[in-house]
Amino acid sequence: MIKVVIAEDHQSLIDGIKIFLEYENDITVVGEANDGERLIEIVRSKQPDVILTDIRMPKIDGITAARLLKKEFPYCKILAFSMFEQDEAAVQMQEAGASGYIMKNASLKTVLSAIRGVMTGETYFDDSLKKQHHKNNENDVPLSKREKEIVKLVGEGKTSQEIADVLFIGKTTVDTHRKNILKKLNLQGKSELLRYSMEKKYDF
Repeated sequence: MIKVVIAEDHQSLIDGIKIFLEYENDITVVGEANDGERLIEIVRSKQPDVILTDIRMPKIDGITAARLLKKEFPYCKILAFSMFEQDEAAVQMQEAGASGYIMKNASLKTVLSAIRGVMTGETYFDDSLKKQHHKNNENDVPLSKREKEIVKLVGEGKTSQEIADVLFIGKTTVDTHRKNILKKLNLQGKSELLRYSMEKKYDF
């Protein structure tokens, strides 16, 4: 059974999601919160498998709450929930440990699919964040094998430190590679690298 906690400052939205999920035999909503402070209390009490949290909430915002909870409960999967197509917010949530970013206008079936997906180790980022396609073709861009490995890991939602741990290299080395990748691909910042990494499928 997948235990879910929902954090959202609009109670009507929480109620709608709860009603929809009640019909799923493998999912149960074990708690709800209308602000980030209450979210932390609920998670500590209920220890859910998945947290579905708004980004903008009273007392403690979703990004800060996600960062704190991921440190305390690293096994817990976090899905950001927002009404804004904010590339930078998606990157910040990813760096805080979130496994996905869903728009509030997404269908409830999408929410359900994202919950089940992150439980199997997948990441889920709304299609609206993937609309910008880059002119560069992966065959035309001279990325090294190491750089492709890093792009792949970025697309899996890993932070620079996590990438460093996986590849057995220093975080500073990863940051240097990321800067070189941005320059080679003519990308501007973390949000564009995130979009690019989600579009590419490198196999080794």
